[in-house]
Amino acid sequence: MALVSARKRKLQTRKNVARARIHAFKMYIDGEWVDSENEKTLDVINPATEQAFATVPKATKEQVKGALEAAERAQRKWEDLTPLQRAQYLFKIAELIRRDRERLARILTTEQGKPLFESRSEIDGAAMNFQYYAEYARRIEGDVLPSDFSKQTIMILRLPIGVVASITPWNFPSSTVARKVAPALITGNAVVTKPSSNTPLSSVEIVKLAEEAGLPRGVLNLVTGSGSEVGDELVKNKKTALVTMTGSTEAGRKIMESASGHLAKLVLELGGKAPLIVWEDADMEWALKCAVWARFWNCGQTCICAERMYIDEKIKSKFIAAFTKSVKALRIGNPFGSTTDLGPMVTETERNTTKSFVEKARAEGDKIITGGEEPKDQRKGWFYEPTIIETTDQKSPLIQEEIFGPVAPILGVDSFERAIEYANDSIYGLSSYVFTKDNGRIMKALHKIKFGETYVNQVGPEQFQGAHTGFRQTGFGAEGSRYGLECYTQLKTAYVDWDEKPSLPYLFPYSKA
Repeated sequence: MALVSARKRKLQTRKNVARARIHAFKMYIDGEWVDSENEKTLDVINPATEQAFATVPKATKEQVKGALEAAERAQRKWEDLTPLQRAQYLFKIAELIRRDRERLARILTTEQGKPLFESRSEIDGAAMNFQYYAEYARRIEGDVLPSDFSKQTIMILRLPIGVVASITPWNFPSSTVARKVAPALITGNAVVTKPSSNTPLSSVEIVKLAEEAGLPRGVLNLVTGSGSEVGDELVKNKKTALVTMTGSTEAGRKIMESASGHLAKLVLELGGKAPLIVWEDADMEWALKCAVWARFWNCGQTCICAERMYIDEKIKSKFIAAFTKSVKALRIGNPFGSTTDLGPMVTETERNTTKSFVEKARAEGDKIITGGEEPKDQRKGWFYEPTIIETTDQKSPLIQEEIFGPVAPILGVDSFERAIEYANDSIYGLSSYVFTKDNGRIMKALHKIKFGETYVNQVGPEQFQGAHTGFRQTGFGAEGSRYGLECYTQLKTAYVDWDEKPSLPYLFPYSKA
């Protein structure tokens, strides 16, 4: 018994030591870093090791309300600053992100699992988002229009909306929060942001840098916790004037329902199922390189990933053989490794979901060309082999449902018109890819493929000056460009009469008109 007790104490000691190494992060509400009022926390798991390495608080509903109240108070003064004054804070945040690039990239890789090379690129994107929108300080434009009446002018102004709730995903936790916060701030809004529970630390670190930049208290707040509790209160609260969310289509539906009570404005970027079309006249070598990147970037966990490939039947066999060779050469492993191409998937749940698609395809007779298994040389971590599956069924779940993992379904097509028809046969409509040298096909694709983005002989990610938006159940509103900026403003029309003796022909009594 004594020996058993000693072993138990030793095991408990090891567990206590392990917990002691876990760093406890805080939330940021009204200029203060705080814990949860109920002392509850969420573990942050490294997907490459399956080990917790940090915790964040689980905000209470009262704390979410407090963050919204703080944002509402701060927004009134923030709005009174000129855009140029607001821009100075954004420029400073961009500068600080660049200063801490390597540290932020390592945090991102640790919590999300993407290779360090990709994390560095994402941190660069986060910094550029703040810089890009800071540069809009002199370009928040309205309109001046002629009136129907003499000595009267019509002006359409762009005013702040008020309090913005930002809800960000786990796949790009640094760049996405920057893409939402920056345009909201430059246009005079205050923000309460909620990151994904899987990857909260990237947002925490950017908010720390915003504090270091001197951003006034209450202008930017951060709350952590589950979507069902924290996110729900953010969306339903009447102080929230706009909800901007990137996530699944199902989550978007729930937000629409929750926000309908007070008709909050919505900017939603939801699911994607990007088609990639390669035609016989394409530069095959270039198309292959782009196809590998477009499908397996961030382990396939990207909203603009090429989730289905339509290949001209004339070159299908040649394309599949070359594509398979390239995919087999991809290196899976430690995301901090200098030669790693694919890190782990973000959670075990996401990996299991991906596995279920592959197993169903296998059961239904689709051809697994390569992959389809967990790597045998990875003893820990939520890794999954890059997988190619050939199918002939346009209605297959592989083609119709968002996989969000490293699986590339391929289907041959006998005409370019059929490729376009199949591409549009989806509830989603975010990104699309076309590889052809024929100008007629290119113009047909641009007009007939009903997706918010079409990359012609090129791949993403999207650029800052482009409008990132979608058709159908991919959501509405835009991110990036002036169109994304305008989503964070409220239109107001002013009719200004500057005649010394103003008059209108229709005022009462009519007999004197």
